[in-house]
This record gives sequence, C-alpha cells and structure tokens, in this order.
Amino acid sequence: MPDAVRQEILVQARTVVIKVGTNVLTSEDGRLDPARLQSLADQIHRIREQGRQVALVSSGAIGAGIGRLGLPKRPTDLRQLQAVAAVGQSFLMRAYQECLEKHSLHAAQILLTAGDFDSRARYLNVRNTIFTCFEWGVLPIINENDTVSVAEIKFGDNDHLAAMVANLLRAPLLVLLTNVDGLYDGNPGDPSSKKVDLVESIDSSVMGLANASKSVLGTGGMRSKLRAARLATAAGESVIMANGARPGILDDIFSGEPVGTLFLGHGSSIPAWKRWLGYTARPKGKLIVDAGACQAVKTKGKSLLPIGVVRVQGEFDKGDVIALLDLDGQEFARGLTNYASGDAGKILGLRTDQIGEALGSAPYEEIVHRDNLVVIE
Repeated sequence: MPDAVRQEILVQARTVVIKVGTNVLTSEDGRLDPARLQSLADQIHRIREQGRQVALVSSGAIGAGIGRLGLPKRPTDLRQLQAVAAVGQSFLMRAYQECLEKHSLHAAQILLTAGDFDSRARYLNVRNTIFTCFEWGVLPIINENDTVSVAEIKFGDNDHLAAMVANLLRAPLLVLLTNVDGLYDGNPGDPSSKKVDLVESIDSSVMGLANASKSVLGTGGMRSKLRAARLATAAGESVIMANGARPGILDDIFSGEPVGTLFLGHGSSIPAWKRWLGYTARPKGKLIVDAGACQAVKTKGKSLLPIGVVRVQGEFDKGDVIALLDLDGQEFARGLTNYASGDAGKILGLRTDQIGEALGSAPYEEIVHRDNLVVIE
C-alpha cells in the first residue's frame, strides 16, 4: 500500500538521482549481469515517462573490468586498479547503451573527480552539462574517473559522489540501490533484526547501526551510505536506500510503496551557491575559534572576526574555502577566507583596529564575511 509521506516526496521529486552499486550490477563471478542492467534500464525509462529527470550514478567499472579480464580477484595496486577501470568503464557504458536502445534512449558518460567539485567554475560546468543532457532527453551516467583518481582527488566512494550530485542538481530525492533491503537495527543476516522504515534525522544512534564491513567488489559499506544520506538530507533532500537486486524495486519506490528505508530531508532547501560552499567544496584549511565567536556565527548571523580565532591549521590562499571548528574540534561552518593562512596567523586574536598594525594594511575587518559563510551540521 502506498505511503502518504513518500507520495508527498514523490510529488516534489521532478529531478531524481539514482545510485546503483557494484554488487547490484554484477553476478557472483564479478561479471556484469545483463538481466539486471536491462531491468534497471527499463525501470529508469518508466520513471522518465512520469515526467521526471533522472541522473544515474553507477559503480561497476572496476567490477566489470575484473570480469572482462577474467581476474581472480580485485587488484590492490593503484595502477592495476586504474587499468582495470579503463577496461571496465567502456564495457559498462556499452552495456548500458545496449539496454537503453530498446527505449530509443541515449546514454552520456560523465566521469568526475572530487577536484571538479572543488572548483566553482568546474562545478557549474558539470551542472550545465547534466542539465543539457536533460534538455536533450539523454540519460547522464555518472561515475568517478577511476583511471586518474588518486587519494587527493577521490570522493571515497560513489555513495558520496551520488549525494554531491544530488546537491549539485538540487534533486529532491536520492535513491541508493544496494544489496540489502535498507537500514536494519542489527546485523541484516540476523533473523531477529528489523528493517528501519523511516529515519527522521541521522544522529549518532543511527550511525551506530552501520555495519562497517565492505563487500567483495564494492568500496562502500553501510557507514558510507549513511554518511551520504546525512550529506543529502542536511541540504534538504530525502533519501531512499533499498535493495537493487529486488525485482521491480524502482517501480515500487516510484509508486510510493514502503520499500527500503526513507531518510527525510530536514530544514529548508539551501540555495545553489551555499550548497557548493557548505556541502561540496573541500576545505583547504581550518580555523579554530573560541566559544564566543562560535555562538556569534552559529546563532547570531555574524561574520568571523580575527579576535575570535585561536588557531590556524593548514595552508590556504585568500578566497579559498576553509572550515570553522569549535574548541572541541567540531566543524560548524565553512566559508571563503579574506586572508591567506600566513596573514590569518598574524592577526588571530587581534581587534579589528589592530589588523593594520600587524599587516601594514587592513583590507578586511573580517576573516570570513557572513555573506560568504554557511553554518553546517
């Protein structure tokens, strides 16, 4: 029976991001499962027939490459992983296109690194490309560019990438398809464990339900999915986590059936500029601030002044995104800095009338102006 809360969310969800994991797309031997790919393509077609725009974030390149090359297991060496991804990505896209052709639907391959989200210009270019695909009736299929990614520019996993794409597109709904039926209050393999149907807020007790174990081919466990859901819901999007191996799972989700686990978005939807600043771009450095400055920024809508800063961490330039942390080390805001790290270190703890004496000039009274600052959870 359709759920009233889900029906209300679906009414608003004209743009949808769907993430499909490696284990949903591949069989036990690591090869792509043609039947599952075709079922996924058919269901996405039916979602689009409802007048919705769909962006697909798809894992599976490395898994497809492993199966294509007949490797006994997933490589651990970076260059081998990147080579396997290069083989698998082309095979994965060809498989998707073959499945979509029966619906006269074209696929567009979009490969990204985290650096594409750090740069505001590149971020907007990605957004414009995806929306142009929507205008042309093309299905954008998004994946991390594993062939070039190293630790410094990786998302970590495609769950995180999917949440960032949902923020990028301001999509009201993110669907995470995995190999379990949703979030459980215990080990999913334990018969006494029960599925959690609705999560209103992802707090520490919910995070504690995560099983940190990883699958054989995938890189993300339940904890990564909860982190992704927390990122999306904090920006106002709702998230449904469900079993992608279940026949007709997307049909059920978009009929409002109570399948999987629904994580409710909370708070008002955040403007695009502040989504990038607060939830997408990675901070280049950190400012540790005292309790008074923390409260002024969090609850009174104030800018961050030098007098409230007690420590500068990392190296950054004027205009970079930086994180603001309280004395306990908890991040509570992000913003664009008016001062490079060297100058910020020289003026921390000073009154505004002392900045000129310390630096020779006082171009800004604030280290971070309120207009360029976002308070986050």
